[in-house]
Amino acid sequence: MSDTQDRWTLEDITALFDGVFAERYQTRLIRGGDEPLYRPANAETPYHQVIFARGYYASALHEISHWCIAGEQRRQQEDYGYWYCPDGRNAKQQKAFEQAEIAPQALESILTHACGREFHVSVDNLGGEVEVDFSAFAAQVEARAQRYLEEGLPTRANAFCIALRGFYHQQKTLAAAVAEGRMCLDQRDETTFA
Repeated sequence: MSDTQDRWTLEDITALFDGVFAERYQTRLIRGGDEPLYRPANAETPYHQVIFARGYYASALHEISHWCIAGEQRRQQEDYGYWYCPDGRNAKQQKAFEQAEIAPQALESILTHACGREFHVSVDNLGGEVEVDFSAFAAQVEARAQRYLEEGLPTRANAFCIALRGFYHQQKTLAAAVAEGRMCLDQRDETTFA
């Protein structure tokens, strides 16, 4: 196992996310159960929660991607105010799912590569009776990722990408990588674009 693989831990990804975003956005990355969820702050929990599924590293990156794209109003709503239709979708539901997933998965691919990991597109409909055109969806995700790289990442995504690259590729300490991510936030206006 390489040194980079040794550092793909849930503790590190959580420390990087919380380090860059907890203070400014009152948002923390939380290991959850079977289903991911975004939960805004409430009377019991004074911070927003990006909850990823089952302790999967890839799920953490995927949920972070959704959070990095969501605007301020969306971040005040549970699951950003979006619907989620579980596995077993029909053709119409699957098409809507894929359209909603292009930008987050494109961003997830960039963050995944910043960690030195391999990205895998997900159509998330394993139990569905509808045939999914995996190749077409993967091409849409890749095209959107290229557009992000050409036009620039949303502010929070860029800050996190810088922290990930610093930690995983440049072998910086957690503190140094977090500081770089925070510096990026300080230098850019908040922008979101999908």
